[in-house]
Amino acid sequence: MRKRVKDMMFFVLILSLVLATSGCAPEEAGEERGEVREDTSFAGRYVGYSWQGEVTGTAFEDTEQFVETILDLDENGVIQNAKMVFFVQKEGFWIPRQSGNAYVDVDFSVDPKPAVPGEDYEPGESMFTIYTADMMAFYAVAVDEPGVVAVAMVDPITRYQFDKKFPQDFDFQIPVSELTIGSSEVVPTIRTSAGGLMKPDEWETLSDQTIFNINPWSHVVNDVGILQGVNESSSTQAFLEALGVEFDGEEPQPMNVAYGYFGMGGWDGNYGAIEESLRGQDATEKTSLIDWSIPRYAGAVNEENIFGVDVESGATRTVQNSIDGISGATTRMSRESTSYQRALVEAGIINEEDVIVGRF
Repeated sequence: MRKRVKDMMFFVLILSLVLATSGCAPEEAGEERGEVREDTSFAGRYVGYSWQGEVTGTAFEDTEQFVETILDLDENGVIQNAKMVFFVQKEGFWIPRQSGNAYVDVDFSVDPKPAVPGEDYEPGESMFTIYTADMMAFYAVAVDEPGVVAVAMVDPITRYQFDKKFPQDFDFQIPVSELTIGSSEVVPTIRTSAGGLMKPDEWETLSDQTIFNINPWSHVVNDVGILQGVNESSSTQAFLEALGVEFDGEEPQPMNVAYGYFGMGGWDGNYGAIEESLRGQDATEKTSLIDWSIPRYAGAVNEENIFGVDVESGATRTVQNSIDGISGATTRMSRESTSYQRALVEAGIINEEDVIVGRF
């Protein structure tokens, strides 16, 4: 396993030139991966991985997505630093999913049309052309010369991109509560991921909802970040100003397209929050990111220590407690936990047999 990991990281370094610093266990670690240490010093840097397709037999070197966790431990096993990176393969190159880079273009001549949700999903028509590895909590905004405002926001609950087109005669004092999915100003155009916490089959049931109240977990939209303080009673102008639009009185001023991330800040913000939560913790005691003793999680771990495949009644196939507990968005924590545990295996704190393979 260690040889495959080193080979993979060399491949990543050559192709992408963006690979985070990696490392391997120091010489005093056990020769065999998964051998629990008998000495008392855990000082060193340790790396762990989880990858897409592992539960179905895909080898690490054949995957197209993986999560890497790097832990720096002191001699007592206390985490001095933690780094977590989600890599995806794009056209043969490995890039960090949380890079934050994007290409965005806006066509103001397009009137957004809704996507067809559900099993027979069909994309709608969007004003925006967006290329990025990170669509989690992504937003883009632009204002043309006549004063038409275009906004794209990716809802973290459904993972749909919502286009908002405000004509130049729009009353920007209208409260955000009126910008519902059923209104003409808010249109779900593109499904950016099929792995949303909520997977709508139609839009009628959400027609009275806004991006701030689609689901009880929607508080992640404005708890922190650029939309903190903006809510359903806020004016549309206040909402747009939070996204960077400048107004002269009540008239939006022309601006080129700008983009970024709301809430915790996309994948970079999510993983940064996980890293921060780990620093200073005793890795010999924190042997997982998830408390697998919780019945709804324990009931979904089978005899092979695979989570989310064989699920008992009342159990769950996904761990979303990161919404409130760590990352502030709908990060599927079981795969991150697998990567973290593999770093502990490398450190000799736990055995490979102790690792619970999460859903990717």
